[in-house]
Amino acid sequence: MGNKRLIFLMVGLISFFILMGLTLGNRAPMTWPEKFIKDSVSWTQGLFYKPAASIAGFFQDIRQLRVIYEENKTLKLTLTQYARDTQRLNELEAQNKRLMEALGFTERQRQANVYTYRIAEVVTIDPDPYNNTVTINLGDKDGIKENMAVMTVDGLVGRVSQVFGFHSNVQLLKAITDTDNNSKAIAVTVKGNESEPFGMIESYDSNTGELVMNKVEQADTMKVGDTVITSGMGQVFPKGIEVGTISSIGPGEFGITYKVMVKPKASFNHIREVFVVEVPEVK
Repeated sequence: MGNKRLIFLMVGLISFFILMGLTLGNRAPMTWPEKFIKDSVSWTQGLFYKPAASIAGFFQDIRQLRVIYEENKTLKLTLTQYARDTQRLNELEAQNKRLMEALGFTERQRQANVYTYRIAEVVTIDPDPYNNTVTINLGDKDGIKENMAVMTVDGLVGRVSQVFGFHSNVQLLKAITDTDNNSKAIAVTVKGNESEPFGMIESYDSNTGELVMNKVEQADTMKVGDTVITSGMGQVFPKGIEVGTISSIGPGEFGITYKVMVKPKASFNHIREVFVVEVPEVK
């Protein structure tokens, strides 16, 4: 029994060394059984390797897509913040320019009139196209009163129509009409004209965007291009505020007076800052 075990062990060792020699030793080309076995093993490994590689590549692509998504999200947030900062910068630059112009305006006006100019910001604009009203951030606590004239650096834009504690409504010149009992016509004259021609701006022509000046005597001398200013005779608008320039002169009602079209100096659109004109009270 012991001899048989020894024989089996020796046969096993001999077989092991023969196999080692066939695979590692320098010998002649492989026989066809060896080639068959090697090809079969390689083909079998390929069947498992390709799907495994594809699955691994798929999960790698998913991870890569996730990284790209996060990077894209970060870039979008950065771009949005940049756009907001750029817009804010542009707004601040525009506001700074307007305030510099306003400062220069107040310095010029200080030499011309004894009025006090209270600068205010427009906080809301009435969406009703027929109302033509804006709201400013000055009110009763700031000493604002109804019928005070309101202007920009370019010229007259309207009057204070309602006053509240912390804000006021401003009625634009476009809303002035001779049939509106809530509005008041503007008594005007021509700047630098010694004859001081007189007229009343009573309405607004929405087709041409011009103010209509009526009750101008035919004897009054004026010409296209003259600057129209408030005369101070209406007891609402103080004297000397520029309103616009004469664009045309024609016959008025019944041919007795002139009808003068005045192009406003100030724009009624995109108003940002205004001046409320405070006239000292006569004691």
